[in-house]
Amino acid sequence: MKIHVEMDMTPEEARTLMGLPDVTGLHELMLAEMKKRVKAGMDTSDPEAMLKAWMPMGGAGFEQFQRFLWDSAQRAAGGTKKTAPKD
Repeated sequence: MKIHVEMDMTPEEARTLMGLPDVTGLHELMLAEMKKRVKAGMDTSDPEAMLKAWMPMGGAGFEQFQRFLWDSAQRAAGGTKKTAPKD
């Protein structure tokens, strides 16, 4: 036996029905912080300062991700494990 139930409700009502927390306040706080960082980055014409404002860790995380992809590609190609070329 199959039972099909269709409910017409707002996202807030669905969240309440399922017992999920209301994260509207957290969302607004994070959005305000992102706006502040974007504005701070746009106020300067220095691309490095803009990157630091948007990504507090700087490019370190991106460089690690690049190195991970490079090493994975090397292993998949059957080559020896080499590290990504450094700039």
